[in-house]
Amino acid sequence: MLANIAGKSYGQIFREFEGDFEVEGSVQGSGDVKYHLGTSGTFTTESGAEMPVYLAANPSHLEAVNPVLEGIVRAKQDILPRGHVFSVLPILLHGDAAFAGQGVVTETLNLSQLRGYRTGGTVHIVVNNQVGFTTAPEASRSSVYCTDVARMVQAPIFHVNGDDPEAVVRVGRLAFDFRQQFNKDVVIDLVCYRRRGHNEADDPSLTQPLMYNLIDAKRSTRKLYTEGLIGRGDISVEEAETALRDFQEQLERVFAETRDDLAHPREMSHPLPAPYPAVVATAISAETVQRVVTSQVSPPEGFTVHPRLAPQMQRRAQMVEDGTIDWALGETLAFGSLLLEGRTIRLAGQDSRRGTFGQRHAVFVDRITGLEHTPLAHLSESQGSFFVYDSLLSEYAAMGFEYGYSVFRPEALVLWEAQFGDFADGAQTIIDEFITTGEQKWGQLSGVVLLLPHGYEGQGPDHSSARIERYLQMCAQDNMTVAMPSTPASYFHLLRWQAIAPHHKPLVVFTPKSMLRLKAAGSSREDFTSGTFRPVITDATVEASTVTRVLLCTGKVTYDLLAERERTGRTDVAVVRLERLAPLPVEELTAALAAFPRDAELVFVQEEPANQGAWPYVALNLQEHLDGRVLRRISRSASSSPAVGTHKVHEREQADIVTAAFA
Repeated sequence: MLANIAGKSYGQIFREFEGDFEVEGSVQGSGDVKYHLGTSGTFTTESGAEMPVYLAANPSHLEAVNPVLEGIVRAKQDILPRGHVFSVLPILLHGDAAFAGQGVVTETLNLSQLRGYRTGGTVHIVVNNQVGFTTAPEASRSSVYCTDVARMVQAPIFHVNGDDPEAVVRVGRLAFDFRQQFNKDVVIDLVCYRRRGHNEADDPSLTQPLMYNLIDAKRSTRKLYTEGLIGRGDISVEEAETALRDFQEQLERVFAETRDDLAHPREMSHPLPAPYPAVVATAISAETVQRVVTSQVSPPEGFTVHPRLAPQMQRRAQMVEDGTIDWALGETLAFGSLLLEGRTIRLAGQDSRRGTFGQRHAVFVDRITGLEHTPLAHLSESQGSFFVYDSLLSEYAAMGFEYGYSVFRPEALVLWEAQFGDFADGAQTIIDEFITTGEQKWGQLSGVVLLLPHGYEGQGPDHSSARIERYLQMCAQDNMTVAMPSTPASYFHLLRWQAIAPHHKPLVVFTPKSMLRLKAAGSSREDFTSGTFRPVITDATVEASTVTRVLLCTGKVTYDLLAERERTGRTDVAVVRLERLAPLPVEELTAALAAFPRDAELVFVQEEPANQGAWPYVALNLQEHLDGRVLRRISRSASSSPAVGTHKVHEREQADIVTAAFA
């Protein structure tokens, strides 16, 4: 397939099998096995017509690449003119056991007809070897056919004998014609067999002896088809032998040339990466602020805004004047200003149009007619495209789709939002195999943004923690940014920084819940028209020379600490906020600490248990930069569960943390 369909040269394939990945044009990076290769190439037809082909890099985790490819295809389609959007064809190759067994297959099929995800129909080719590694069909599925799962979307399923190449071609054409006509998914069940084992060391006769007695006695598909062509008089024996000999000689020649090239290695030049994390200007003008805010209070003539929503939108205009801009408006200003600069924004997630906590309202629904109005899509004639979708109730496929979309659209701001931060656990394979490692393994860049609501408010174990510790544990080699902004303005600058910065890396943002409407967390108009994203926000409200304790913290606990300091009248305690956790802002943090006396006590305060949250990462990476000073921790006790189940116990624990910080 690499050579015949994707246009990859035999020489390049041989080089990779010899362990040399330093080949121009290869999608492969330096950190994965050759079987996971992706590539880009050109398919040339018999008539000479050329067609670009993209083969997505994929991990060993079965079917994980499915939603990623769909996202890549949708990103390609979104930049095409109307009438041509479905001219990009997604083809997914599956194994029989994986197609029936992996839940992400079902999730991806469910994407196929949804407005925010459809790609005009996918051709699914199931290579049905009638065995999954060593597991027989009767042990790997409850359905009659491995393809029965596709019946959920009423996709036609064509079962075809893989030993009959001409029947396979006919079915392939029929499947393609169906997709073109109806823009829906179609499945080809290619019934065949696996002559060798699952890998080089596997002997399948150990577990399927009867099947492999039959397979060992079978002539290969090539030989059967060649004999059929000769029997029909389409070719002669001499022509068949000459074609086979010429092909083998061609491979031998290229292999010898490859070995010779490897004996004389070439030096490959690589462009230097952009500085990371870059410092970029993110402030906007007062005119832009006003233009975006006006869009929120100016529905089309005759449009009936819901009576409970209209006052909320009017308050947004008042926030600008009062200097109390909240998180939802801060985000809206980030989105609106980027759109006015011509950038594309795509936001998707469960309840993302309204916002899980009723804060966003990116789309208005007419109270009388049910018609929809998206204010940020009507800022100017020359603005960028604004796509905002409520996703299906999926994390795995939904997050994979957005990752894929961002791979192909580096100029777009692509965001996936969890309903609650820990819901992202359902997409752990996408996080592990693509988001955090894709650049290292394949040189594949993505700027996808994960918005993960996080905060301890007594909601119990399942709605409190976005599992900060897991993301920080995976941070290395400048692979991604992890942040927990403490103000709407900080969040605003962070989003604009992500879109404008020259590098293209994932961003994980732990977003607030109760802080969404916290007055103490409001920002003024000047916070948006000046400055940029600050990885560390120091404390300028205390006299630095009199400070005896510095509290380092992130997120919501900041405001608990500030409230307690005001209540107790303490002026010798500074509260310093870490807005960016990874890459750890060592330079900015040591500069902030240098403003206070060297003998001031350093304390890291977090809401999360000691074995969770940011503390394990901070303790591991910051201590060596403190020049001998000791950083101690105040937090909940180590726990296997993220949070307690009763609000009363939560309140007691939270109070103990705050009290200990000032004890």
